[in-house]
Amino acid sequence: MMMTTNILSAILLLCCCTNHVQAWSTAPTSFTPSPLHHRRSSIVVPSATLLANIGRSWGTTTALFLADTTAASSSTADEECTDNNASKPRKPKSGDIVTFTLQRFQSTDPNSIVEPHFDTSGTLQLRLNHGNYLPGLHNLLATMTPGETITGSTIDAGYGSYNTQLVFQIDATQLQVDTSLVKIGTMLAMGNGMEVRVTKIEEDGEKLMWTLDGNHPLAGASYEVDVRLDDVEEAPSHWECYDGDDEKKSSSKYEVATFGLGCFWGGELAYQRLPGVVSTAVGYTQGEKVNPAYEEVCTGSTGHTEAIQVVFDPNVASYRSLLHLAFNRLGDDIYKQNQVGNDRGTQYRSGIYYHDEEQRQIAEELLESYASADREVFTEVKEAKVFYTAEEYHQQYLLKGGQSAKKGASESIRCYG
Repeated sequence: MMMTTNILSAILLLCCCTNHVQAWSTAPTSFTPSPLHHRRSSIVVPSATLLANIGRSWGTTTALFLADTTAASSSTADEECTDNNASKPRKPKSGDIVTFTLQRFQSTDPNSIVEPHFDTSGTLQLRLNHGNYLPGLHNLLATMTPGETITGSTIDAGYGSYNTQLVFQIDATQLQVDTSLVKIGTMLAMGNGMEVRVTKIEEDGEKLMWTLDGNHPLAGASYEVDVRLDDVEEAPSHWECYDGDDEKKSSSKYEVATFGLGCFWGGELAYQRLPGVVSTAVGYTQGEKVNPAYEEVCTGSTGHTEAIQVVFDPNVASYRSLLHLAFNRLGDDIYKQNQVGNDRGTQYRSGIYYHDEEQRQIAEELLESYASADREVFTEVKEAKVFYTAEEYHQQYLLKGGQSAKKGASESIRCYG
């Protein structure tokens, strides 16, 4: 449906780019700017001013690549039906580690899909309903049993359905701007946070009518996949914190590691790229307050530090290799107290939070090699306390923003989107 609006209010930001497609909201009707402005460069623009060639100032989508709750609830019921006969193959439940083979993964419209920023072929792993990959893939795997192959299944590309109610017109002559800067395909960020694309420009008497489209450029896009479910395994069960009793360790072959590396976005992406890592999450640990909110942690009053929790296969990625990645990212920040990069405060202190004695011994051994008579190491090594998962918009933030999470990817990580 085409709607006509009055003059757009307050602020109008101009982004002169036509292929800016990676970080849109999947639900523009409920778009909320990210509350992370202190980490992103932002521009205050006078009313009705257009600026050419500025970067996006709004946060990334909170929905891309995140599985919904319907798969989790349905797989819980499946678990209850199969617990009495665990030897039989069962459908995966939320939180399980799933091994699968993508035999085919292609766009239903090759002209409209950008290359995914995650692996799309070969034998892969994920933790069901814990991010990475597309919600449709999580949902599809939740319906399968080990050994089953599904071909020709269509899954949403993660950009939402096309909504005709997000298409409307304005009279550009009332904006008091240089309309010559605006072309078909120009992206506009409006004062209410909504981002729109100019799809049509036409003169109507004294009026200059712009047709604007608030849908993501790839809204309605989908992939067709052939997938085989190879295996379903339990994730480690005793891994929230370390209580000194190694006898309680899970029988799962997978292990858990927790690292404080300053701002958790960049560190998480680095671990997503590491072969052998099957799941990542960002959150808050080593503090006193139960279930703290991001805004509370930012004050430095809760005692928490931003952290990354990794589930990994030690047969592929050793704990020592995870530590080397952590120390490489920290660099000389190992010698700084309560600071990593430009982020300062106790909430950004660096730390290695061990889940068993073996992890403690390896961490202390490696850190000792960095110490010297004239340089004190401030990266702490402590028992892992309860890890509180951060808000959804933080999870896999840089992947959602368009950076590659493919295994072995070597592109530079842009820590702030």
